Amino acid sequence: MRFVVVPLLFVLLFTGPGVFAPVASYRSPVNVHPSPFFGGLAHGQDTTELSLNAQLLTGARNDDEALVRRALEAGAVPNSRNRAGDTALMIFIRKGDAPMVDLLLVKGADVNLHNLDKVSPLMTAAYHGRADIARVLLDRGADMTAQDQIGKTSMVYAAGQGHSEIVGMLLDAGVDVNKLYKHDLTALMWAAGYGKADTVRLLLEKGADPGLKDKRGKTARQIAAEAKHKLVAELLAASETQ
Repeated sequence: MRFVVVPLLFVLLFTGPGVFAPVASYRSPVNVHPSPFFGGLAHGQDTTELSLNAQLLTGARNDDEALVRRALEAGAVPNSRNRAGDTALMIFIRKGDAPMVDLLLVKGADVNLHNLDKVSPLMTAAYHGRADIARVLLDRGADMTAQDQIGKTSMVYAAGQGHSEIVGMLLDAGVDVNKLYKHDLTALMWAAGYGKADTVRLLLEKGADPGLKDKRGKTARQIAAEAKHKLVAELLAASETQ
């Protein structure tokens, strides 16, 4: 059955990895989870009453690094997850806390353990633009091909958010610049649709094909034009004539 796409396709609120946003046929993920404690514990509960795993997650949530370290030293499981499936590693990646990410990885945190929305640590770093953390994750074997529950990958997140350093990092690590993602969208199309000119330039320099079309028959230039990203549309038009 043919899918319907509205003109606002690429003007969606791209607010975070997670569940569906209620717009258009190509849906963007938004993080709407309320960050619950492991086991549904009440806010403000005395940490001495919590299990070691709960203390680990509570510390991560509250930026209490000392509590996280104590919980790990006492035997907390590094891959403990809260009700959204987030680990302490995922939480600290969002915060951009590289030292705590390093600590958790040393303690055995799984670099590819995803949450309930199938969002991986690398996807989280890619979306939030944590380039230093993304490099560490890749060096430790993070899966670049993993998809979340709506088919997005780390490259899609990085390109859509315009995080060019991570896009380049993923390309250097072996991601095909012209890989087709869900609905035959390419990284170039994602960057173009969100008006990320610098990322579009990088992808073109790395060999992205501006003539490829998605399942609607739209090129990256047409997608940018529909979203009223004039500069990006002009940039892509120039690349099509070369």
